[in-house]
Amino acid sequence: MEQHVRILAWLNIVLGGLGVVTALCILLFFGGLAGVAASDHGDPEAAGGAAVLGLVGGFVFIVMAALSIPCVIAGIGLLKFRSWAQILAIIMSVLNLPGIPFGTALGVYGLWVLLNKETKPLFRPA
Repeated sequence: MEQHVRILAWLNIVLGGLGVVTALCILLFFGGLAGVAASDHGDPEAAGGAAVLGLVGGFVFIVMAALSIPCVIAGIGLLKFRSWAQILAIIMSVLNLPGIPFGTALGVYGLWVLLNKETKPLFRPA
């Protein structure tokens, strides 16, 4: 099971890292759209449209980062077999389940690995 924990750790790090990069790209995309919308000085509704685009981009960024950064942290902790990382990874596995297809696969695999009775002794304090 030790090998499965390491695989799960790297999958969490990779998927979490991709989520952070995607969140940053979305923030840049919506920020650029807001800038383009705000640059139209002749339209009084342009400022409102730019604000909405900025809010949408910011909200999506915050949600994606809030789900991705803990995955990376959990993955790093799992590589070191920290007991807190097991709990965090179980929580993140449950939160990843709705993310079809990769989040679901990672969530199911994570729950299978971390809730297995053979995994429990790996996370006991030395």
